Parts: sequence; C-alpha cells; structure tokens
Amino acid sequence: MQSLTGNGVLRAAILLALASSAPAMAQESSSSTGNTSELEEVVVTGIRESLQRNLDMKREATGVVDVISSEDIGKFPDSNVAASLQRVPGVSIQRAGTRGEPQGITVRGFGGDFNETLYDGRRISTASGNRAVDFSTVGADFVGALSVMKTPDITLSSSSIGATVNVTFPKPFDRPGPRFVTSASGSMQDEAGDIKPTVGALFSNTFADETLGFLVDAIYTERSTDSNRVFVSGWEGGRFAPCQLTPSCAPAQLTDANKTVVGWWQQQYGAEQAQVNDERIDGRIAFQWRPSERMLLTVDDNYSRQKLVTETYGFALWFGLNDLRNVQLDDNGTVVNFVQAGTPMDLNAGLATNLLETNQTGINLKIDASDNLSFDIDASYAKSEQNPDGQGSDGADIGYGGSLGTSLGVRVTGDSSDTLPQLTTYGPAGDPSRYLDPSVIGSHVLVRTAQKNSDTLKQARITATWKQENVRLDAGTAYVDDNFTLQNSNTFSNNFWQAWSGYGTPSGRTSGVIVPTNLYRGTINTSSFIPGFSGGGALPPQLLMYSPRGLYSYLEGLGNPQATNIPGFNYDCCSYTGSLDLALDPGSVQDIQEKTWAAFVRAAFEVDLAGHPFHFSAGVRNERTHVDSSGVGRLPILLTQSAADPTLLSTTYSATQPITTKSKYSYLLPSLDMKLEITPDVHARFGASRTLTRPAINFLTPVLNVGALPRVGALTANGGNPALKPYLSDNFDFAVEWYYQQNSYASVNYFIKDVTNFIVQGTQRQTINNVIDPTTGQPAVYTVSQRVNGPDATVDGFEFAWQHVFGDTGFGFNANVTLVDTDKPYNRYDISQSGFAVTGLADSANFVGFYDKNGFEVRVAANWRDEYLLQFGQNQNNSQFGAEPTFVNSSLQIDLSTSYQLTDQLNVFFEALNVTNETQSTHGRFDNQLLDVFAYGRRYALGARFRM
Repeated sequence: MQSLTGNGVLRAAILLALASSAPAMAQESSSSTGNTSELEEVVVTGIRESLQRNLDMKREATGVVDVISSEDIGKFPDSNVAASLQRVPGVSIQRAGTRGEPQGITVRGFGGDFNETLYDGRRISTASGNRAVDFSTVGADFVGALSVMKTPDITLSSSSIGATVNVTFPKPFDRPGPRFVTSASGSMQDEAGDIKPTVGALFSNTFADETLGFLVDAIYTERSTDSNRVFVSGWEGGRFAPCQLTPSCAPAQLTDANKTVVGWWQQQYGAEQAQVNDERIDGRIAFQWRPSERMLLTVDDNYSRQKLVTETYGFALWFGLNDLRNVQLDDNGTVVNFVQAGTPMDLNAGLATNLLETNQTGINLKIDASDNLSFDIDASYAKSEQNPDGQGSDGADIGYGGSLGTSLGVRVTGDSSDTLPQLTTYGPAGDPSRYLDPSVIGSHVLVRTAQKNSDTLKQARITATWKQENVRLDAGTAYVDDNFTLQNSNTFSNNFWQAWSGYGTPSGRTSGVIVPTNLYRGTINTSSFIPGFSGGGALPPQLLMYSPRGLYSYLEGLGNPQATNIPGFNYDCCSYTGSLDLALDPGSVQDIQEKTWAAFVRAAFEVDLAGHPFHFSAGVRNERTHVDSSGVGRLPILLTQSAADPTLLSTTYSATQPITTKSKYSYLLPSLDMKLEITPDVHARFGASRTLTRPAINFLTPVLNVGALPRVGALTANGGNPALKPYLSDNFDFAVEWYYQQNSYASVNYFIKDVTNFIVQGTQRQTINNVIDPTTGQPAVYTVSQRVNGPDATVDGFEFAWQHVFGDTGFGFNANVTLVDTDKPYNRYDISQSGFAVTGLADSANFVGFYDKNGFEVRVAANWRDEYLLQFGQNQNNSQFGAEPTFVNSSLQIDLSTSYQLTDQLNVFFEALNVTNETQSTHGRFDNQLLDVFAYGRRYALGARFRM
C-alpha cells in the first residue's frame, strides 16, 4: 500500500483531525438513487433531512454507486461537475493547468478513457480527440444528479474499468406544476481581475391534467483566468561523452562509441503567462407526454458550446545533447548544471481559439404492458465538433541568436514541488540589460495550426423488465455506431513556419527581419511569478507581449518573395508567395468507425438467509465490436537542415496513399452484486464483474506518422495500431457499512482489479526509408513509438468513509480516505525501453465540514491527493530510454462556500476556490526534474438564485 509520507502524512493528519472534531462549517450535498446500487450521496441543502433519506436508500441498495444530487432544481453544489465528483470516495480530479479548472476524474486509480460518461443513460459524443468527456464543458447549474457507478449496471454499459458517470437532468414530471428558477453571479480570478457573469434560467410546467410537460433551461457562463507557468518541455534520457563534463570537446570525442555517461537533460526551458477567456453556453429542452398511466414518452435535446480563447506570452530556450559542456550530474543522473554556447532566445506569443460544440437529441418510451411486464425503448443521435469553422492557434517566435547567442545554462537546486530551475544568465551575447532591446529582436518561427475533429454517435437500446414479488428480470439489446474523424492543418506541412526565420541581420543572419515596435503591447512582470516556489529571481524580469497576427500582417505586407527579392526572406525554405496559409497534414487524418452490438440479461431477487435479509443480483452482457480505421500514409525521403536555424530540420515526403484496416472483437461481461443485512444497522456487500475500456482513438490510426519538423538529434515517429484490443478488468468489491445513528454512517470498502491487455508504448530507435541525416551524413535514426497490448497488472485498495451529523446543532462533516496499491509500480531506475507501470494511482483524502441551520449554510472542502504517475510521455519525447514518465506532485486544495436564504424564493451565495493559492506541478523520472508548474490563483464568485 502506498504510504502517506512526508507532507502527505501531515496533510492526511490534518484532514482526519478535522474529521474527528466538531466543525463549524456547512456543506451542500444530497442523495438520490436510480438502480439497485450503493448510494453514498452528498446533500445540497436541507442536509439533515436529505441525509436520512439517502441512508434509507443506501440500506435498500445492492451494488456500489455514489451519487451527488441537487436537492432543488437549479441548485447544484459546484459550478463544475468534476469538482463535485471529487467528494465521492475513491474519486480524484485532474485540472487544466492553464485554467486550474477540474476537467477530468480518476476513480480508484483509473482516469481519462477508463471512465465513461452518460447523459441520462446514453453515451455522449466528444470531439476532443479522446473518449473521456472534458467536464469543464458540462454546465452544472441545472444538473439533477451525478451517479458514479463503480460496479456496472449491465443494462446501460460495461465499458469502463474505472467507473461509469451518469449525468441525469431534470424533467417536467419530476416536479409537476409550474416552476421557474433563475440565477445570476459574477466571478473573478485574482490574477485576471475581471468580473465575468454567469446567468441562467429554467422554466418547467405540466398541463392537460398533467399528461403533458415541458421544460427549457439555458445558462451562459464566462470566466477569465491568468495563469503563470514555468516549464521544462522534456527531460530527455541519453548518454554523454566524458569530455562533456569539461569545458570543451573535439568532434572525434562525440561519437556514439565514446558516450558512456548516463544522464537526463532539459530539452527546452521557459516561462509564460496564459490569459484565458472561457465562454460556455448550455441549453436543454425536454418534452413529456403521458397518454395513459401505462405509457410515458420523453423527447429531449441537450446542447453545449464552449469557446476558449487563450493568449500566451513568454520565452523559451532550446538545448541539444551534443552541445552541452561543463555538465554536472547528481547521484540519479539528472543534469543539475551545464553551459551551452550560442543559445538563442525565443520570445513567444500565441493566440489560440478552441471551439467545442455538442448536441444530443434523444427519445425514450416507457410502456407498462401489464402489472408485471414493462419495456424501456431509447434512441438518440449526438454530434460533437471541435473547431468546425477552422478555429486554431496562431503563434510566433521572435528573438535573437546566431552571433548574439548566449553561453548559458539552467541550474537545478531543489525539488520540483517548491524550487524552480534557474537560468545562469540571459540577454543578447549574455547582456541582461539588453534582454528586450527592440533593435536586435528579429522574426523567427511562425506556427499556425488548426485541429478539426468530429464525433457522430448513434445509439439505441430496448430493455424488457419482469417484476413479481421479490424477483426482477431484465433483458435487452443495444446498438452503438460511433464515428470519429480527426485532421490537422498547419504551417509545418508546407514549411511556411520558417519563411521568415533566422532573427535577421543583428544576429548575423541573412534571413529574418527586425520586428516593428508598434507590434509590441507591453510587458508582464515576473516578480512573484510562482507563489511558494524559490528560484523565481533568476527569471528575466519581464515577458514581452506582442501580437502574432499583427506580425503575420506585417510580414505578408512585405510582398511576394517569389516575384521580387525581399531582404530577410528565407529563400531556402519553401514556396511561400506572401500569404501565411495552412496546409493539411496527411499524417493527422483519421476516420475511425466503431459499431457495437450488445445483448444483456440480469436477474435480481430478495430472500431471507438464516433470518437475515439477503439481496442478490446477477447478469451478463455480451458486446461485439467492429472497427474500421482509415488514414493517409507517407514516408520521409529527404531531410534538410535549416540555414536560418541550424538546430532545425525539414522533411520532404513521398506521395500519399490511403490506408484502411478492419478489426473486431467480442467479450462476455458478467456482473454479480450481493448484500447481506447482518443487523438492521450493519450491512455487508460483495460485488464481482468484468468490464472493459476501449483503446484511445489516436492509438487506432493505421499509419506511421513521421514528424515534419524535427530538431537535430530529436527525430521522432509515432505509429498507430488499429488491431489493439480493449483493456479487460476482473473487479471485486467487499464492503461493510454501519448506520450507527440518525444521519450518520461509517463504511470500509476493499476493492481489487485484475487488468489484462494493458496498452503500452513500445519504443525503439531505427532508420526509416534510409533517409539521410544531413548533420551526420548517416542514415537518420528515429525514435519510433507504437502502441501494443502487453502486460497485466493488479490494482487494489481501501476506501474509508465517515459521515456524521451532530444532532440538531446544524454541524456535520463528510470525510473519506482512499489508499491504493499495485503489483506494477514504476521503477525509476529501469532505463530499458520496455518499462511498464500502472498510471493514475494515488492515495487521496477528502473532508467537507458544514453548518446548515435557519437558512444559513457554510461549507469548507479540503481535497488532498498524493504524488502519482500521470502518463508516459512529456511535451518533448526524444529520450534514448523510451517514453519518459510524467508525475504530478501532491496537492491540497481548500474551497469555501456559503449561502443564506433571504426568503422562500431568494437565496444569495458566495464561494472562494483555492483559498490557499495552491499551485499544480509535475516532474519527470526523478523528483528534481520539474516539467511544469502552474499558478492559477484564487477564484471568487458572488450571486443570487430566485425560484417560484
């Protein structure tokens, strides 16, 4: 079992100490149920009454399901779905670094695609490029409930090893009669300083003797966030020649045969500020018709649209393995100091627009054919599109290099959780006073990209149910047709990215032009850039702000370099004629269609076992999936070194050809849930099931994608594998619950997951098509990665939960701790390329203390998660030892919310998120290898709700 060591012990002790005392704080949470499963629900308002109702539901349940629900329509505990889910035992969240917004969940160590999200029992489409839903795109204001099914409901799905999250929305017949709810609030992030609105309204009514019902709601949300980031884009593993530990090397000393010193070095170092504006629109319409007591028709439509506009300003420095001198390594092989001569300074700016639009239309018909037999018929169509109108990212690097390059290094002096890597110097030729001297800043790289994805989802399900006394039988069939398309256009494909590269004449280059000062928009101060971290004083004092699109316009205004000679144009680059157009990257094209047929049957009954009530449910689901995967293949035939930037190479490709492959698989997925009521207050549960998780979409491409823009010594290629099989997991749960007094309970749950068919990234170094590396004159050696089904692993752990209400005082708390372990932990000292470990595993603890009485509520939530392995792979992946790991450092975030019921209709509320101004940081193989640290600040919101 992972132990809570170091700061982890302190933080966990704080949470448990808080849990064992009488907190003077209030929580919003509630409970509801949808199937025969364990319901551990957190109440929104009217906490004590709702908690008792939830505990009654829990006693009647059989499986393992945790629920967070809204007590009243239009009042959900958090503005973000994932933020609410982290209150559930075994659930942790992942945050978007640039926004600090919770966007994904991990359940019992399994995150991302291992969890499936449903809307009212239906799969939801997502065009984000993977299967997991980005929860920051789901408006929570008018969500009815969130159910986290840790054991599967086979009538809905068995396609998640972590959990299935079912988002249910209100419907007209849930609360008959007219209802109107509206809310308005303003939120502000302390770094951005702008107050942004959230406005929503819901109207529902039933009429015609309550045989017809109609509901409509809409929410508009806007948020601004300024986040600061210091980064190392990759800690690359490699071997140094012994001479590199000294000030100089002769060329003959840098041959591969002489490289015997193992170490990890920084590929790129920099800092930036991201200014993000998040605008979201959510809307829903639901119509219900009950022509008779035995029939109910529901038609609904869910719409969401999220637009993210991100401006970034910063600097970055690029380093090469063979160029490092005076290298110093620590005992683990981490390069903690070095010098690289002639290092260029890139001043970066970017403007990215990302639009994600999703619409789902569904119809559901429930028929009670008799007192015993009923039917549930459901069908829906959903489509999600990312950047349908060609939205994308426009970026630029300007700066200086060449004769103005600087001999500098980056020192590593401490742990990634509290210490920044430190630049030894900066500025043209090492002169910090001229760091932003406009007379030497010239044009360099012009990067434009546009990612366009779509996900079209058609699905249907028919379920027949027979009920008689204490017996229930469910049987049915389901069909899902899911079609993903992905493509990327950019300025790498046509090589326009380097049309004006080189930095210009001040750097001793013939290509590149001086950047006009009228494009500059000011600077960003880096003082106190990352709170809680030392080393910030070594950063350059300012970050330059300028408009990349303004730079494009200026350069395009210089004319067509093919028609007339234009000083500063890079004539070695491309067929640029005066317009910085994008070109389709053939290697990015994917068209993947999955068709799944499923049949299921389940039986449930209740009997007395030696005088104790015993609940039993067992079933099986069979799924057959056919996969068609199409792409566009090509091979490199020529590598050319850039005269404007000798660290860069460009790739010429062969003619393209379409490639299509087909594959299929079928699995039988059983499920068993049992509950024994040992006493009226003590319940024991057992669950067993087999579930699966399908491969990530980008893993299924049938082509080898060779990077168009490699750096010298950093040639990479990625190959897909459309024949990948799903992950399979055999799951077991053992739980005991004690309902020891009104509104209070304690529980312990042991779980184990035996997972097979793990998908791992096999990495090898090889030549491709015998293309020659112009810097060596030898066949180019690429780091080639491909996904394969490989090893097995076991994950197990304990979940402890304790909910307590202190009589009629209004005080109470909800606390949980999750401890997880695996038989396949990561070995940091294994440098073989076949290393494997289970990602996402981390101990966690959550505490919510609340006060709720006389219309006044206060809630304080503390959420802690220990360090964990996020993934294999970093922003740059050129290690000689395979894909390097990314670890997320431990974190503790504290949030506060309060509300007051002014009248029966009017409620005012306030919330403060990230009260202690925590940061988010990651590191590589060893703890001092900082990869990213984000400071996303605090956020405050003040608003009111009105209902009638």
